[in-house]
Amino acid sequence: MFRLFIILNLFVAALLACEGGYDSCKQKVIDSNTIVEQSIEIPIEENQRLIFSEKTPSCTVIKSDPFLGLYLVEDAVGFEYPFKINVGISSGVAAINKTSAQEGKIIKKQIGLTSLAQFSKKISSPAIITNSCCSLEGIVTPKGIIEKEYIERFLSTEDTNYADIGMSVSDTKADVIVDALSPFVKNNPFKGGDTILSLDGNKVKNSATLMREILFAKIGSSHKVEIKRDSKIVTIEVVAQKREIGEFKKFANPEEKAKVQKNEKYGFEFDKNLKIVKISEKSKKYGLKLGDKLLQTNGVAIKNQQELLKKVSDSKDGTTLLFERDNFQFFVNIN
Repeated sequence: MFRLFIILNLFVAALLACEGGYDSCKQKVIDSNTIVEQSIEIPIEENQRLIFSEKTPSCTVIKSDPFLGLYLVEDAVGFEYPFKINVGISSGVAAINKTSAQEGKIIKKQIGLTSLAQFSKKISSPAIITNSCCSLEGIVTPKGIIEKEYIERFLSTEDTNYADIGMSVSDTKADVIVDALSPFVKNNPFKGGDTILSLDGNKVKNSATLMREILFAKIGSSHKVEIKRDSKIVTIEVVAQKREIGEFKKFANPEEKAKVQKNEKYGFEFDKNLKIVKISEKSKKYGLKLGDKLLQTNGVAIKNQQELLKKVSDSKDGTTLLFERDNFQFFVNIN
């Protein structure tokens, strides 16, 4: 009887915590300064904040996730009612910022690190996704929604690295298909168009769940992947290695898609005008800046991304790149 009394009290307390609904969640966002300009700074337990930002925060960083732009930082002030991650199934969610709370649902799940989740209504970032009890369901970024599973893993693990077995996947109407090959995995056993049937004996249901299981795997662990290739069913044994920086960009031809990764191993990403839009930490030593425009590769003029992919793909040794900055041209030797 006493136990039942405690359970009832906890249930009533939970109801009261959700009483204000999404309006109270919006007020909580305001009171906690969760949204600061274009960054999201969510207060969590132990006087810490979970930050999403496209720039490294100036405060003390405890750990970071360079793939998703997440940072865990110290918060000297703290907030009396920190956000918690919803560990259960939500009956409903809303996108919350300082001015509005839009109810809706996640209509597309997050597939890996580059294909983020999508919401049923048009929302602008920065914002967060919560249930009616203000428990965190996701973070709205310019590229989409980082789902709670990735947030929870980031907060709960000391090792923020991800695993890579050599491929990324996408969904067709009936199957999960390999649509990209990692250039960082030697003797990659996968081929574009492979149908993934199972991972470690468990049937593959969708690409979102499969990519999460791969990325969250322990680096160095062994796995068996059952695939269908050219009407034959084959089992491939792979070892998970550390995922390197580099996006798996979408191409019609999966083999061609892998070529683009070869420029990312140097630590640069270019836009369609061949201007640098991202520089990895290890490549800052070359002195390049965002906005520097690529003109030549090994003495050959480059006009577009297709030419860049071909030149980089054909290059086996070091590469000499010619850049332009403020009408000044200079060479950089990349090893």
